Amino acid sequence: MNIFYDDDANIEIIQKLKVSIVGYGSQGHAHANNLSDSGVDVTVALREGSSSWEKAEEAGLKVMPVDEATKDADLVMILAPDEFQKGIYEKSIKPNLKNDAILAFAHGFNIHFKKIIPDETNSVIMIAPKGPGHTVRSTYLKGGGVPSLIAIYQDSTNTSDSSAKEVALSYAKANGGTRAGVLETTFKEETETDLFGEQAVLCGGMTALIKAGYETLVEAGYSPEMAYFECLHETKLITDLIQEGGIANMHYSISNTAEYGDYLSGPKIITEKTKEAMKEVLDNIQSGNFADEFLDDCRQSNDGSGGPFMKSKRESTKNHPIEKVGKELRSKMKFLNSEKLVDKEKN
Repeated sequence: MNIFYDDDANIEIIQKLKVSIVGYGSQGHAHANNLSDSGVDVTVALREGSSSWEKAEEAGLKVMPVDEATKDADLVMILAPDEFQKGIYEKSIKPNLKNDAILAFAHGFNIHFKKIIPDETNSVIMIAPKGPGHTVRSTYLKGGGVPSLIAIYQDSTNTSDSSAKEVALSYAKANGGTRAGVLETTFKEETETDLFGEQAVLCGGMTALIKAGYETLVEAGYSPEMAYFECLHETKLITDLIQEGGIANMHYSISNTAEYGDYLSGPKIITEKTKEAMKEVLDNIQSGNFADEFLDDCRQSNDGSGGPFMKSKRESTKNHPIEKVGKELRSKMKFLNSEKLVDKEKN
């Protein structure tokens, strides 16, 4: 697999293009501000009346309705939520997109599962930071970057001085990605591995494990506060060590008792049956069933805030005892609030 760094990308390519960023959520605000700080001509494209309009203007960015922002754009990066992208593309982007404009994504969902069918005249590329948008922004401001992926779905830059891949690398550099490393992949690989990682490990697997551990301790008579610290609070301390130097680095840092317990009990929790369940999750993703299930749930929403399944799970998570005790404990740890990654008033 090819990995690219700062010297492999020419930032001047993206600096010569007019870039429209559709959406100003977690990823949208990060891309827009990072590219703007890197000397790129950026316009934030939003629907009329969007709650993010004022936030983007306060950040010093140009803001226009999606259809107007698309007309003169050389590159349109679609960073609206996956469930809204098809509707935005068909209504406001496709009718106004220049024949030679580049269509860009940070996740391959709608292209790979053929929810969006782009015209052959438009190059279609992906620049996908491997981290939440708020981390993409905060890391950039500190002089670093988040490792990113690039992929080329189709290259129609026949009359351009730069290939679609060169444009993608240039964009990644302006977004801070080449500071950490940019890997070249495909829309299929990025989409399917990303969904699997979120569901089986990073989000679904981890949160289910945390809640199950908390419940086990509390049901055994231990205090909710102790259960919270042992099963939730310390996860960051461990994952920081893993991110810094791998699993062996974490083992080096923890006690011999903890390391021994890792080897002894880890395989009892994550068993062959767990891997079988993971394979079922992956099959559901690869077949396209998950994409259809997700979009079907979203279509049942009247306000765009998630379908009935997601809303019910969101509410049950909010009311889980670990959330209540955690909120109280975190309020006493002032250092956690000194520099927030997520500030809903700004991003």
